[in-house]
Amino acid sequence: MKPKAILFDLDDTIVADDAVNEKAWQGVFEKPVFQECEFDIPKLRSIIKQTGEWYYGDSERLRRARQDLRTARREVVSISLSSLGIDDPELACKLADSYGAEKEKAIFVYPGAIETINHLKNDGIRLALVTNGSSEFQRRKIERFGLTPYFDCILIEGELGIGKPDERLFRHALDQLEVAPSEVWMVGDRLEHDIGGAQSVGIYAIWVDWRGGGLPKSSDVQPDRIIRTLLELL
Repeated sequence: MKPKAILFDLDDTIVADDAVNEKAWQGVFEKPVFQECEFDIPKLRSIIKQTGEWYYGDSERLRRARQDLRTARREVVSISLSSLGIDDPELACKLADSYGAEKEKAIFVYPGAIETINHLKNDGIRLALVTNGSSEFQRRKIERFGLTPYFDCILIEGELGIGKPDERLFRHALDQLEVAPSEVWMVGDRLEHDIGGAQSVGIYAIWVDWRGGGLPKSSDVQPDRIIRTLLELL
């Protein structure tokens, strides 16, 4: 049945975020200033990736990182450099900040995303953007890609003080849209935060498998539906 409202995640659902990580790091290490540094670039990149998986794998560190992404990135790079015997806080900051700038440039809207959202809005479906992260970074993306007019409400973790998968955030979204859980879909790429969080309050949850790897066998969360792109919602 057609829902009365749909909640959309932002990162890696409407815009590519994690999907551009490799491109961003490639841009960093192509800079002459870093190519002149005395470290093995492929090895450091591999260590940064492993360190990031460990760092953001802790739910409390991840929650703090979402509110201060700049500091979190610097910590990840600093830890990675230390594993190579390099104690250089200034270099860590330059690498992390350069990565942040490269990533911001690389982020893009997925093909068909705007068309899908616009079609749904014109079909009379109420739409909400529900995203974790800081107000600074998320608002910048929203404004850059002109997303505000498509949504009846925009809920950002850094502005509300609560984020996915907290049930309070989903219930707040339902109140804003004046709909019941059974009348709503949630669309997002994070199994625990988007899908599990939505299902905990009775919302039909659609997982965006943008990597195309399928549902992990170890997942405790079972989406109600799986799609690769937002166009499949039509």
